[in-house]
Amino acid sequence: MPSTPSPKDVLAAVRKSPGNRVKVAVVDIDGILRGKYVHKDKFASALEGGFGFCDVVYGWDSQDQCYDNTTITGWHKGFPDAVARIDVSTHRNVPWDDGVDFFLGSFVRMRDGREEPLPVDPRQVLLRVLARAEKLGVVPMCSLEFEFFNFAETPQSWAEKKGVGPEPITPGMFGYSLLRANHARDYMKALFAECGAFGVPIEGLHTETGPGVYEAAIIYSEALEAGDRAVLFKESAKEIGARFGIMPSFMAKWSQQYPGCSGHIHQSLSDGKKNLFHDAKGRAGMSRTFESYLAGQLAGLLELAPMFWPTINSYKRLVDGFWAPVKPTWGIDNRTASFRVIPGSAKSTRLETRCPGADVNAYLGLAACLAAGLDGIEKKLKLTATPIHGTNQGAENVPRAPRTLIETTQLFRASDRARDWFGDEFVDHFAATREWEWRQWQDAVTDWELKRYLEII
Repeated sequence: MPSTPSPKDVLAAVRKSPGNRVKVAVVDIDGILRGKYVHKDKFASALEGGFGFCDVVYGWDSQDQCYDNTTITGWHKGFPDAVARIDVSTHRNVPWDDGVDFFLGSFVRMRDGREEPLPVDPRQVLLRVLARAEKLGVVPMCSLEFEFFNFAETPQSWAEKKGVGPEPITPGMFGYSLLRANHARDYMKALFAECGAFGVPIEGLHTETGPGVYEAAIIYSEALEAGDRAVLFKESAKEIGARFGIMPSFMAKWSQQYPGCSGHIHQSLSDGKKNLFHDAKGRAGMSRTFESYLAGQLAGLLELAPMFWPTINSYKRLVDGFWAPVKPTWGIDNRTASFRVIPGSAKSTRLETRCPGADVNAYLGLAACLAAGLDGIEKKLKLTATPIHGTNQGAENVPRAPRTLIETTQLFRASDRARDWFGDEFVDHFAATREWEWRQWQDAVTDWELKRYLEII
């Protein structure tokens, strides 16, 4: 990987770029970018001392409704500014925004006169796991791929429709279709080219099964960079799409008729020289390290599930026969399993964790994958589960994943594994935010209820 530039060199590059503004952003608990423009002079001071950002970004939900059940931030603390440190290694220029300089930040706090990571910042959660990986002498290499539907909508048209009947940009079920890709070729070309210019290189982009649905695979990198790229890809797709009158959606399941949208996470471990997952003499080319890593993920999936399935809608995707795996299973190049072992060369052998939806917060999804896998390595777990064949053949006695956010959140809150790897403050805060999300759902009256009950009951 390239070396991180010095703040001095970064500032010099920013000073030379056109205009007088810089774009900075952080990521909230739902994986949504929250950011602002700052003057270059403000940016210069922020490089040294960080910049203030209202901590409400961890005190409200995706609709800007403030939680009433969290302790680390909230009305009871008055939503003060927290300090975000700019990560100079994230420096990019936004091609569709006049080449403005862009940076990601991570939140910190003062504790006993010392600066430490803010434990509820998703990027810091991943960094915490990566610090533990470093102590084990391993470097996680990762990439994400997202399926996402694309609609011929704008924020205004969607508001006028009151959340009903979005219009996909193309009809029918036509995966891997060059014909459908050609229909929106300017949009697809812009996605591929401009994301690449933004430092989010796309390895592959194609239509998926469903009206107006695409899949994008992002080129692999070290884990933190993979998280950055994944978060930025979602934002990029939305900003680029708006130029074409297209609204991309990473919602896990928008229609009962169609498959949901996945957020697959590919992983391997390196010692800096070689892929530690590969052993030509091992089962399916897997090393013992790989087997322990996989055993850890199988053991940890249901405890860490809200980090993969964070919304009410996530669980609508977990339907038998619709591609999304519904049990903690593994298989060799089997796309119906939660964990797909991809045998290959010494370079390409890897694990694909297929259970997350496209609505996953990339930092938290990566943190959960790596924590569970590394936990398996630390504990030298044996891979005793047998691989499935076909569609869950051999998984008859494997428990099915819960179908609701509240059930998985209860498991998460009680998980010693989660508390060990992510810390009590994050576990309690994230669990509280998911409990809040569940309560909002309980209070909602849906169109399903109106159609079912209004006339007849």
